[in-house]
Amino acid sequence: MFQDITIEELRMLKDSKELTIVDVRSPSEYDDSTLPGSLNIPLFDDQERAEVGTLYKQTSVQAAKDRGLEIVSTKLPAFIKEFGALPGDKVVFCWRGGMRSRTTATVLSLMDIHAYRLVGGYKAYRKWVLDNLDSYNFKPKSYIFHGYTGTGKTNLLHRLKRLGHPVMDLEGLAGHRGSIFGQIGLKPNNQKTFDSLLLEQLIELEHSPYVLFEAESSRIGKVVMPSFMTQQKEVGTQIWIEMPIESRVQQILEDYRPEQFKEQYITAFRAIKSRIHVPVAIEIERCLQADLFAEAVKLILEYYYDPRYNHSSHQYEGVEKVAFTVNNLDEAEAAVISYLSSQSM
Repeated sequence: MFQDITIEELRMLKDSKELTIVDVRSPSEYDDSTLPGSLNIPLFDDQERAEVGTLYKQTSVQAAKDRGLEIVSTKLPAFIKEFGALPGDKVVFCWRGGMRSRTTATVLSLMDIHAYRLVGGYKAYRKWVLDNLDSYNFKPKSYIFHGYTGTGKTNLLHRLKRLGHPVMDLEGLAGHRGSIFGQIGLKPNNQKTFDSLLLEQLIELEHSPYVLFEAESSRIGKVVMPSFMTQQKEVGTQIWIEMPIESRVQQILEDYRPEQFKEQYITAFRAIKSRIHVPVAIEIERCLQADLFAEAVKLILEYYYDPRYNHSSHQYEGVEKVAFTVNNLDEAEAAVISYLSSQSM
C-alpha cells in the first residue's frame, strides 16, 4: 500500500534517498505552478479534467467517478509503464492530495511500484512556501551589485557562481530581465513559481557566510519580491560596477539579441517612447527599423535608462559602498573576486 507523507517528510527523504516527484495534475495546472524539479504524468489531460469536473458539479459525484474510471482504464498500461521507467521511489501529488493522487498511488502499489502520496497536494505545498517566506530570517551578509543598464551584472553573477561563490539570480528566478524589454526571448514566471524557486535558493544558501545578488526593484516583470529581500538590498554592502557606454552597448546586444526579436523590441520601445524627447525617440525608432541596433541601444541608454538610474541611485546614500571602474566583464570579475578575498581575511 502507498504511504502518505508531509512536505517536511518529503524534504527529509530527498536528502537520504533517490526520489522522483510526479505531478499527476493536468498539463495546464502543471504549467501554471508545481513543485520545483517535479515531472508531469497527468492522470487526466485538460479536456478530460474539464469533462469530469463538469459532471461532478452538474450531475453527481458518482457520475464523475464513473467517467473518470472509464477514462483512466484505457490509459493505465502506458501510465504504469511511464512510472516504472522512473528512477528511485516515487512521490505523487495532485491539487489537494485527493482522488487523482490517491488513484495513482493505489494503482502503482498494486503493480509493486513503491509510491508516496503528498498529503494536501500542491495546495499544502503552496501554503508551506508562503508561510516560510512570511517568516524567513535572512542571515548571510549581502553584497548587492549595482551599475548602469548593460554593465553585465547578471553575467557577472553567473561567472562568480561557476567559481563557487553563493549567488542568487533574481532575474533568473523571475524569468525576466527587469526592464521594459525584459521578457523578450524568455518565459516569465508567475508569482507562485517565483516564490517556490526563491525559497529553494534561500534554503540552499542559508548557511553561506554571504550571498551576492543584483539590486532589483521590488517588482521584476510579473513578480514581486518579499519585503525581506528588499530590506537586504537596502542594508547590504553595495558594489557598484562602472563601465564605458561602448562596452555596455555591446553587452546588451549580446544579451538581448535584437536582431532575432526585432518586432518585439520595436513594440516594447513604443511603450516608453512618450517618455523620451520627441526628436530622440523618432531617431531611436528609425534606427531600430533600419537594424542599426547599436545606435538605438546607445540612445536608449543615454536618454532613458541612465537618467532613471541616476535618480534611483540616491536612495543608497549612507550605506557601505565600493565602486570598481572597469572596461569589461573580465575586469569586473577580477575586481570583485579580489574584493571578496580581502573581506574574508
